[in-house]
Amino acid sequence: MNAEISRKNLRLQGWVLAGGLVLFGIKWVAWYKTGSNAILTDALESIVNLLAGLMGLYSLQLAARPKDENHPYGHGKIEFVSASIEGTLITVAGALTIYKSIYNIWFPESIQALDFGLGLIAFAGVANYIMGYSLERQGEKHRSLLLIASGKHLKSDAYSTIGLIIGIGLILLTNYYWLDTLIAIGLGGLLSITGIRILRRSLGGIMDETDEPLLAEFVEILKKARKPTWIDIHNVRIIRYGATLHIDAHVTLPWYMDLKTVHDEVNLIELAFNEGQTHPTEFFIHNDPCHSGSCKICRIPDCKVRVHPQEQDIEWTSASLSRNLNHGAYLMDKSIH
Repeated sequence: MNAEISRKNLRLQGWVLAGGLVLFGIKWVAWYKTGSNAILTDALESIVNLLAGLMGLYSLQLAARPKDENHPYGHGKIEFVSASIEGTLITVAGALTIYKSIYNIWFPESIQALDFGLGLIAFAGVANYIMGYSLERQGEKHRSLLLIASGKHLKSDAYSTIGLIIGIGLILLTNYYWLDTLIAIGLGGLLSITGIRILRRSLGGIMDETDEPLLAEFVEILKKARKPTWIDIHNVRIIRYGATLHIDAHVTLPWYMDLKTVHDEVNLIELAFNEGQTHPTEFFIHNDPCHSGSCKICRIPDCKVRVHPQEQDIEWTSASLSRNLNHGAYLMDKSIH
């Protein structure tokens, strides 16, 4: 990862951690003064924010380390691990909130000073949204799932605070204090859903699950840069290592090309994708020579060794380029059967 970007990510995460520590104190004061289960939801989440912030800071430092003998692909996968821990903590916090709220249905606690607590929670909600927006924007810009997950978490916290404020306002207007328990259960459920979504995405990254939007972006770039000599591209695999991408692919080129020309063609594919990218992508491209079956999909207009006329113009899509099969061989196989 670029050193300057790493420093910016670390600095932003550090400021968010410091802000989280301040909000932690504010939310717990609000809960202590009011005794509200709904406010306790926010207070419990502030613990998660702190733990996630500490883990995130460590993970960003580790992810910024260069490749070494033991980690030839770098240390970026730690971001997925950190995000999965954060997702788990958020889910647990939501479940604990629901449990305590249901418990208080039978063993209610007194609620007081809601107007005071409302002011503190409103301030915390605005601060969380600003920090979450900054983290998510930085994460999207530099392909950091850790920052994106933290940003979404803090923004969801801010959204739940809006619901909390509306709920407390209703309690103050109606004096129906049992609404506090219902609001807490609802917010706890939303918290758990957010945690499960973050956990699902991070585990997908650890398992090298296909990133469909990223694959679609790669395919669109290839389609715009496509040359007739790129007869076929298949077996495309994109793997994330934090902010770094690793792309495997097979490209079919005319069999009569010399090694230097083949190397130049592959470079053009790499340059097409890396142009304008903040983080240059690592490519491992396997070169296949064309064969008689390739003629059926070959676009080269003046090929002197063609043995079949072009029969089909293969449209490059995420599905077709991901298939582990040369398109010319695929067409030959279909004609046999």
